Amino acid sequence: MDMSDLERPATAAASRSHPAPAPDEGEAAQRWHRLVTEIGAATATQLSSALERIHTLITSGKIDRASLRALRDEVDGARQAGMIGQQIARFASGRLRQSHERLQLDETLKGVLAHRHRETQARGIVLKPALKQAEVIVDASLLFSLLNTVLDWALAHAQSNIEFRIDIKSWPQHAQLVCRFAHRPADQVADHQRPPEPAALESLTWRLLEQTAWTMGLPLDRRDDALHSTLTIEFPRTASDEIEGVTAVELDEGFAPSTNSKPLAGSHVLVVSSRRELRVQIRDALRNMGLIIDFVGSVDEAAEFCRDGLPHAMIIESIQRGEKFANLREEISNEVPDFVFIEIIEEGNTFEMSGFSGSNVARVGRDVIDSSLPSALMFELSKGL
Repeated sequence: MDMSDLERPATAAASRSHPAPAPDEGEAAQRWHRLVTEIGAATATQLSSALERIHTLITSGKIDRASLRALRDEVDGARQAGMIGQQIARFASGRLRQSHERLQLDETLKGVLAHRHRETQARGIVLKPALKQAEVIVDASLLFSLLNTVLDWALAHAQSNIEFRIDIKSWPQHAQLVCRFAHRPADQVADHQRPPEPAALESLTWRLLEQTAWTMGLPLDRRDDALHSTLTIEFPRTASDEIEGVTAVELDEGFAPSTNSKPLAGSHVLVVSSRRELRVQIRDALRNMGLIIDFVGSVDEAAEFCRDGLPHAMIIESIQRGEKFANLREEISNEVPDFVFIEIIEEGNTFEMSGFSGSNVARVGRDVIDSSLPSALMFELSKGL
């Protein structure tokens, strides 16, 4: 990897409105070194705390529910840091081949916000979207990743509401996505207080946001004051009747799956299976897709898992299907109509996409999990982009 690729996003540090100049090779190497240090520190901190809890468990022989939940959160935090590092490295490698399409920015953002409604509600955050229609020309999977990362970053720092706005600049006529939130409680801000140090808001998620936007060629502007942070992302390729600078070869009409090696990296999949051998088979089949995968043993556990936030897809073994799953599927589908469900059929070597024979559940035979499940999951998730 060329070190200079990593830290050349068209973005500014906090409270600056113009992109910083591209760093020279030495500066880029230093920034890469700092990023690696940040990832290592985030991972080590979470795992050290988790290891301490495990030692306590070994000594006492028991663990309460709160400590168990904290242990899971710490392990998940370490996993998230590792995944973010992998995604940043992938975006910075320069090997991504993007498939540009006309996409409705407002509809895509609405879908992301609807999908994560449970999560924002559980955190006591109110989303306030004011979205004008805007058609942009971008890679679908990267736009999906960018919007989710923006929400991740805002949720990590917002104290109450998160405002989203989409509008069109008067000149040049580029679509803009604006995200604004209070990063401090209003009663803790004095008139004389200075804006926060940029490092307070520049987490690993912010680094991923920067790199994703740079990979897509989207300028960023972030302004922080004593109370609020305002992020603006500009889309230079905003569709109109006559699109300048975009050739027919560059623009795909309708969905064309990206040729990225991991176009849906970072997507979250929940596997519902009580059998270890099937869990291992599914995990091995999806190992190289860059997905976040969680496992539960029953539909009841799946419902509890989804209470505070939905994954992007659910894979369920056929023996788990029944009235409880039907109720859970109906509840989720009413909230997110294009939610992905994939059933693993006990015997068979076929893949049936959702919608086949009127079913909204895709099916993959257990005999072809290794060869067909990754393609099935990619196809089903891509339909929602």
